[in-house]
Amino acid sequence: MGLIRVIITVFSILALSGCASQDTTLRKQAELESRLESLAKGNIMTTQRISALTNEVRDLQEQRKEDTATLRELRDSVMNLRGLTDELLAKKSASPTTTTPQKIELINKEEAGSPQQKIDVRSEAYLKAFGLYSADKYEEAIESFTAFIKAYPDSEYAANAQYWIGECYYTRSDLPNALNSFKKVISNYPNGNKVPDAMLKAGYTLFAMKQPEKATPILESLISKYPDSPAAIRAKEKLLQR
Repeated sequence: MGLIRVIITVFSILALSGCASQDTTLRKQAELESRLESLAKGNIMTTQRISALTNEVRDLQEQRKEDTATLRELRDSVMNLRGLTDELLAKKSASPTTTTPQKIELINKEEAGSPQQKIDVRSEAYLKAFGLYSADKYEEAIESFTAFIKAYPDSEYAANAQYWIGECYYTRSDLPNALNSFKKVISNYPNGNKVPDAMLKAGYTLFAMKQPEKATPILESLISKYPDSPAAIRAKEKLLQR
């Protein structure tokens, strides 16, 4: 009997030891699974963060391209306007009259005088509106450009004025009004030199409004109609980034 009791006791101890060992193994397995799950979650968060940073970098690069193009347009416009201003000043200096010229306001539609005087009025009115835009006074610039278009709808600067109204709204993130303004350039001045730029910015605006299905056809049309324009090159880059 004594031997049997000893054997039973030994088996009991071994069984208990086995259970304890199994519990330890299960606990370690659970800890390992928990760590793996944490690592997986961390990896997902890291991947999402990298993706977000990549998108931010892409947006910054696109904004830089837009800013560069806008600065180029501003430079060209300033150079053109400077040439007009120099020409006007030269003509005024050559005039035999020495009377002090009166200040020309934007709304001066009833101004009487020669065709050259009317051209001078239009140029100065446009310069005034463009100066407000260049000074980041967007609300005043919109009013001034709008008044210019109403006063001189047939001016060679009317399409430009409508385009810069759109840029004012776009810069202020007023996307619906920006889109409407760019579309007016396309519809009201189909032969104007700002149509390619207006089509490009209309596409950008629609993308910003989360409407790629409407933006894509406009940019594709731009590339088809004006393949050699700088706007078409930027449109291709935008479509590749989709």
